[in-house]
Amino acid sequence: MDTRLLTVFDEIYKTRSVSRAGENLGMPQTSVSLALGRLRRQFNDPLFVRTAVGMLPTPQGEALIVPFRQVLELLRKATEQQITFDPAKSHRKFFISMTDISHLEFLPALVNRVNEVAPTVQIEVMRITGETSKQLEAGESDLAIGFMPELEAGFYQQRLFTQGFACVVRKDHPRVNVRVTAAIFRNERHVAITAAGTGHDLVERKLAELKMERQLALTLPTLPGLGNLLANTDLLATVPERVANMLMRIANVKALPPPVSFPSFSIKQHWHERYHHDPANRWLRSVVAELFSE
Repeated sequence: MDTRLLTVFDEIYKTRSVSRAGENLGMPQTSVSLALGRLRRQFNDPLFVRTAVGMLPTPQGEALIVPFRQVLELLRKATEQQITFDPAKSHRKFFISMTDISHLEFLPALVNRVNEVAPTVQIEVMRITGETSKQLEAGESDLAIGFMPELEAGFYQQRLFTQGFACVVRKDHPRVNVRVTAAIFRNERHVAITAAGTGHDLVERKLAELKMERQLALTLPTLPGLGNLLANTDLLATVPERVANMLMRIANVKALPPPVSFPSFSIKQHWHERYHHDPANRWLRSVVAELFSE
């Protein structure tokens, strides 16, 4: 039923007059009469009849006023209700989907900031999988962070930063000093990282395009432990620049420009349209953007 009909009914009940109801509602009297006519046809009852003291309700009209007013009150409360989010008082748990590179790059700073401004908020990290898009849509994941071209279509996104690649070896590597030449790149033994979000496919496609082969000694599915591995072997790894910088902070390794101009790629945060205006989701996105956006 058109809720405007309920409003007209309530106003006629209060004023006992079609004309006064129209004045109070800012409607022409003819429109009020038409609305009353629709209600009469729907309930097969006059609902109001003219008397010496005005338009009085029939028994059917009298029976309808309470449920009609209940509906109007529910609608009024619904229109006034607005979701709010106070990070300082919230106990909400946020679910963030991340790649391995995002774990290393974002978590320490993000956890420190959340503990500072939202001490009772919790964060649960989820792995990026083939189900991530469905999880974002269903609200099972609030945000996905990393290099995820498969999430570009159908989701809101915000670029945080763009990065290229670097070659990482141990500081006292016997054959790699201050440059990684094309010959060194071809002759040294490599460790490849296939973890999602590392841009591994970009490296492989560029090498294939150049018909440039490298000697793979090891392939790893994850990033953790890579710094210790490189610091204690003669292996060479081609990784995103920020990963290279992180490895230099935690291990006895150095980062050098690669001999190949690999394409750069963007790290983004992604979220579903359903939660674009959600105050809690907006707060979380703003924290991530403030911390990591270039």
